[in-house]
Amino acid sequence: MNMRTLLHLVLLTGLGIQSVSAQMITIEESQSKAEANYPAIVRYDLIERTKNFNIANANKAYLPQGTLSAQGTWQSDVTSIDINMPGLEIPSIDQDQYKLVAELNQLIWDGGKISAQKKNIEAEAAVEKKQLESEIYTLRERVNNLYFGILLMKGQLNQHKILEKELQRNYDNVQVYVQNGVANEGDLNVVKVEQLKAAQQRIHLESTLEAYIRMLSVLMGEELDSKMVFIKPDPGNSVISPVIQRPELQTFDAREQSIETQRSLLNARIRPTIGAFAQGGYGKPGLNMFDNEFSPYFLGGVRVSWNFGNLYTLKNDKKKIDLQKLSVNSLRETFLYNLNTVIPQQQIEIEKFRMTMRDDDEIIRLQSQIREAAEVKVENGTMTVSDLMKEINSEEAAKQAKTLHEIQYLMSVYALKYTTNN
Repeated sequence: MNMRTLLHLVLLTGLGIQSVSAQMITIEESQSKAEANYPAIVRYDLIERTKNFNIANANKAYLPQGTLSAQGTWQSDVTSIDINMPGLEIPSIDQDQYKLVAELNQLIWDGGKISAQKKNIEAEAAVEKKQLESEIYTLRERVNNLYFGILLMKGQLNQHKILEKELQRNYDNVQVYVQNGVANEGDLNVVKVEQLKAAQQRIHLESTLEAYIRMLSVLMGEELDSKMVFIKPDPGNSVISPVIQRPELQTFDAREQSIETQRSLLNARIRPTIGAFAQGGYGKPGLNMFDNEFSPYFLGGVRVSWNFGNLYTLKNDKKKIDLQKLSVNSLRETFLYNLNTVIPQQQIEIEKFRMTMRDDDEIIRLQSQIREAAEVKVENGTMTVSDLMKEINSEEAAKQAKTLHEIQYLMSVYALKYTTNN
């Protein structure tokens, strides 16, 4: 073998290994891909962009604010001075008056309103993100159920292939018995019926497996097929901590922080605001009220405003905030209470299936011995083929039960992982 051929074989071997590894998938990979494929994931970006827009709008309150107004009026009476003095003529004011005003206001100090508003915007965005995290987290339970359903169907199908081979072997043996006069055509039909039933059961298992794989494909956003190797997770011997670390708890904390930012808004509302203003206008009259001609004018200064009416409701508004926080805390305690009720049940389930699996291998071993003994009896003509089929089905049931118990154990472990997020 020359060097070029050797390199070619190495390359093909590497590609073959890569191809095989590409067909393998784990439950953790399924979870992460399902979360990444979830349509609502785009809301993370939308929430962040909306928050930035709202903060930018809040900051614009520091920019000069301008207004433009026009006004025309007719008055039923005007100011007049009734003084008759020789050589002195006091002009009278027209009853129609006009005004065009442009005003520019610059905020100097707002009492902390904008700062509190920005904190509230950030806190509300954090709540939305945490709620989205909680929503996406629920996907794990759906992925787990489908993934373990696939493992169960694959395990049962593998075992079913062994059953069909076993039935075919017995069918061949019974054919020999018929030729030797130990059995008859009726015995052969008994085995054939069991073969047909097994084929029907295999079709049912294959269609269920295909349905599970298709549903998981939709969640993950990629095409899966039954030829892929779904790795059975190894929970190990580690004990899952009962400490709950669910994302819903972070949502409750974010809600409390958002509610608390409203307290800063309340405190800011009772403070005065200070600003500078400049006003330019053109009107009849101008600043000189006795001038009946159109004239421009300008004025500027500092303005202090204080809406102390907010003091009337301040105490009740703060009590409302306290009640909102108590409501969130009640929801948190209810959530934890419900989970703490479920956790002991799930721990008992894990232990139940762990103990059940201890005897599965022994049951299978004994059933295999019973089936082997039954085959010998049939061969010697001391047992009917129908009774042999019962023993074969009993052995198959024991093997299927072992497969089911293993998956149920894994499902209970991952159910507890989901409940606690550990």
